[in-house]
Amino acid sequence: MLPSLIKRLGGSRAILFTDKGLNQAGVTEKITELFAEMSVPVQLVGVFDEIEQDARAKTVNKAIKMVKELNGDTLLALGGGSVLDTVKAVRWALQRGHNEVEKVLTFSIKEQWHEAEENTIPIIAIPTTAGTGSEVSTAALVYNEELKLKTALTSPYLCPDIALLDPELSVGLPPRITAFTGMDALTHAIEGYFSPRANPITDAYAIQAARLIADNLPTAVKQGTDVDARAKMLMASSMAILAFTLTTSVIPVHNLAHVFGAKYGVPHGLANAVLLPEVMGAMPALYLPRIQEFAAHLGIVETSQKQGKLPKRSGIVYSEFKR
Repeated sequence: MLPSLIKRLGGSRAILFTDKGLNQAGVTEKITELFAEMSVPVQLVGVFDEIEQDARAKTVNKAIKMVKELNGDTLLALGGGSVLDTVKAVRWALQRGHNEVEKVLTFSIKEQWHEAEENTIPIIAIPTTAGTGSEVSTAALVYNEELKLKTALTSPYLCPDIALLDPELSVGLPPRITAFTGMDALTHAIEGYFSPRANPITDAYAIQAARLIADNLPTAVKQGTDVDARAKMLMASSMAILAFTLTTSVIPVHNLAHVFGAKYGVPHGLANAVLLPEVMGAMPALYLPRIQEFAAHLGIVETSQKQGKLPKRSGIVYSEFKR
């Protein structure tokens, strides 16, 4: 469907953005092969695979230059959150006329409806991890190397035009990265649910996402080729980020995780996984008012210490991932 979707968006010269790991693993080839024999007038004019962990300003600059040199009119993002955020930042910079984004992303930028400009370059996002949910979010995080600062770029027009959730592209993800990214999605759901701005709509996203993660993340970690578990994790990731972005106000876990990522290079999902139980335990005033309700939604019941075991669902946070 990808070439025809590009055509429907008005594109004819697409550029694929990914990372070297996916390129070397042959995942990129699955996409490029789609353009080998075309019945529609759409070309894949270039592949950019220089994206590293965390979307980096210097990488965004290189990508901007490539799009201009190749006269690209459609951006394809294949990968995890770093790839997706990079491509979203590229589109934003192209629309705004920026060539060196580190000069403008010196602090977090939040554009509102009245000041935001609609983007004219379409993005099709193809996530290969189930964690960030960047394929359906209106935000991108970009690391400014000069300032050693992670900046948040938010705009109502930043969300990709189309997101293709294909679980077969994620079956080769290593168990550790599967766990890290899955815990990032769970953190999105939890911080969305316990936000002071939570409402029945965001609760629905958060609760269903948390249920899907609790039921499928252990399987995805242990049996990476389970396509059904991978598919449900992709859906959970997309729902969790919607709960998170629609309620963002108090996000202590993510705030700390971004600092550890910027200062020490800790993978974002790993930082969230380690911090989540610690922060929840350290901030009872934020979590206690709704904790029983949340536990009930997940089927968690109280058990005495004498029983010597945790309920099935509540045990996943540590027992499955501490190693």
